[in-house]
Amino acid sequence: MLTVERPTVPSPRDDGLVDAAVAPIIRHGRGSTMLMAALAVPVLAAVGAWVYQVSHGLSVTGLNSQVFWGVYEVDLVTFIGFSYGGALVSAILRLTGAHWRGPITRLAEGTAVVTLCVGAVFPIIHLGHPERLWEMFVRPNPTSPLLWDMVAIITYLLATLALFVLPLVPDVAAAAEQPDIGERRRRLYLRMAAGWLGTPEQRRVLDRALTVVAVGIVPLAVMVHTVLSYAFSLTSRPGWHSTIFGPYFVVAAVYSGVAIVILATAAYRRAYHLEAWIPALAIRYLGYLMVALAATYAYFLFTEVTTEGYVSERTTEGVLYVLLLKRYAPLFWTFVALGLVTPVLLVTIRRTVGAITAAAGLVVGALWLKRFLMFVPPLTQPLIGGSFGRYSPSWVEWTISVGAAAAVPLLLILLFRVLPVLSIDEMAHPEPPAGDVSARGLDDTEGVSR
Repeated sequence: MLTVERPTVPSPRDDGLVDAAVAPIIRHGRGSTMLMAALAVPVLAAVGAWVYQVSHGLSVTGLNSQVFWGVYEVDLVTFIGFSYGGALVSAILRLTGAHWRGPITRLAEGTAVVTLCVGAVFPIIHLGHPERLWEMFVRPNPTSPLLWDMVAIITYLLATLALFVLPLVPDVAAAAEQPDIGERRRRLYLRMAAGWLGTPEQRRVLDRALTVVAVGIVPLAVMVHTVLSYAFSLTSRPGWHSTIFGPYFVVAAVYSGVAIVILATAAYRRAYHLEAWIPALAIRYLGYLMVALAATYAYFLFTEVTTEGYVSERTTEGVLYVLLLKRYAPLFWTFVALGLVTPVLLVTIRRTVGAITAAAGLVVGALWLKRFLMFVPPLTQPLIGGSFGRYSPSWVEWTISVGAAAAVPLLLILLFRVLPVLSIDEMAHPEPPAGDVSARGLDDTEGVSR
């Protein structure tokens, strides 16, 4: 008989869970400081490149009259997709009562907040005159999907912050009791704890609030990324005008979001030796979820290519031709190989933490490439005669993109230099599946026991 194993969740007072949760706050040596300095260099370079772009105009980018959306829009959709995936993972695991969620929820929620903040700046970066941004608030255009996309992103940011902050209340109360936490942080934690004592009434209120936020954030995340897809699908541009774009965007967001959560979890697990608290089983389950999402995304990709290719409208046929057989074919088949096939093989055959982490890294890079292929090739196609357009990102665009990518781990390091990296209360008070009492105390190193 096969029984699925899961990690034992010890008491924070007895087994050092609080010490492990605050390890990034207390234990950061020269290596951590050097890493932050290395990440700060491309971030500062990106700020300088944006200042240069503002002073010289969008002519310093590779954008032109035909290809008017490029790397900036790819970055926008990619980073916001990371956020939706992280928040959905945390919310859905919370609602379904997954017993293994405790060690990863804080990292998933923190990643969601950080990536959303980074992604939300790209509409501003793309503006030729960012000082005119205020006009969207004072003179909004209700018929524009960009307006509703802005409203949805702001609403989603508030919900994501609530999902991140609420579980922190009991955790900072526990962290405030640590002797090495420092007086300044102790005062901050006591204010954030708001008199938390862990009484049954306080837990009932907190659980109810978290359930409401988790229930609300699932349809909100789906709606926001669907609205984001409208900026493309509500046009007559060949390759974009598709009813499949909404679910296509949502599945891609969750797929890449799960991958970025795996990367963040594996990094903190190794850097601070949290193997006893972030078990291999939790990362393995995330890997299985990533495989399921890979299969779903492959289905959408197959449906898109076959339906548009079978009808063979002239303009759409041109997009498919350059995508599958001509100019962009090497990039497209690279995505298929590295973003769909290889991650599935790594997770299903190897099933180790290292293999799953490598698969997640491939997914993150491949999904960025796929979004580039989704946005740029249709813009190069002439609508009524004329020649094919071309687009090559300039050094300004690459510098800003690399800086944004570096900003995500930098902000995560700064965030968890202040707040506990593990969800102390959830791990100290697990909710095992109904009727499953014998599973406690099992070791997760084997995965299954016979």
